Amino acid sequence: MEETKRTSATNGSSHAAITEKTTVSKILIVEDEPNMVAGLRDNFEFEGYLVMTAADGVEGLARALKDSPDLVLLDVMMPRMSGLDVCKEIKALRPAIPVIMLTARGQEIDKVLGLEIGADDYVTKPFSIRELLARCKAVLRRTRLLPSEAETHRFGEVEVNLRTCQVSRDGQAIELSGKEFELLKYFVRHPGETLSRDRLLNEVWGYDHYPTTRTVDAHIVRLRQKIEPRPDEPRYILTVHGLGYKFIG
Repeated sequence: MEETKRTSATNGSSHAAITEKTTVSKILIVEDEPNMVAGLRDNFEFEGYLVMTAADGVEGLARALKDSPDLVLLDVMMPRMSGLDVCKEIKALRPAIPVIMLTARGQEIDKVLGLEIGADDYVTKPFSIRELLARCKAVLRRTRLLPSEAETHRFGEVEVNLRTCQVSRDGQAIELSGKEFELLKYFVRHPGETLSRDRLLNEVWGYDHYPTTRTVDAHIVRLRQKIEPRPDEPRYILTVHGLGYKFIG
């Protein structure tokens, strides 16, 4: 990190910040560098988060599935199990848990791969703690279920439970990837709006420099195949030519 961790004097304030908050977000840090873990823990606790840690990929996956954190910070290069494999498993078993990848790699293909398997965002080391905190807050805003929001949405024969991340059609469970579910959730939250591909990338993938908007089209195709009665003549996710997509539900 570019910024040093908080001093012990600020740690006392972190406990006060936690007790003052009515709702505390749980952050799981999966990182094998002790100094990095200590610095991240201090800064996140100072901001009022409840912090859990894991020192390798296997332990990180187990904690994510057991403790259901609100957000996972996941290093790519991990012992025993790579961060990419951990992310893939989390998104397969707990798709609602957002994941931000931490990587020292500079190759764009690694970042793209992380996003394709379901990561909600990534940050490249060395990074500013302010940037990381801002990205975490943005991801939590996108993925948190609002108290006033309806838990279950129905359209046609499809039922979407936003809290349990379960989707069924005519009573039969539908298997969606993490990003397919996040995309469907965003459509359900914005019925009747024309949504551009760039907006969907920013809001669902959380990364405004993704190499191509075609990834949105590919996910739309797969989503239609799973929820539309006739995918070639969609009723729910409509194409607005030259502009983007519109959900009618």
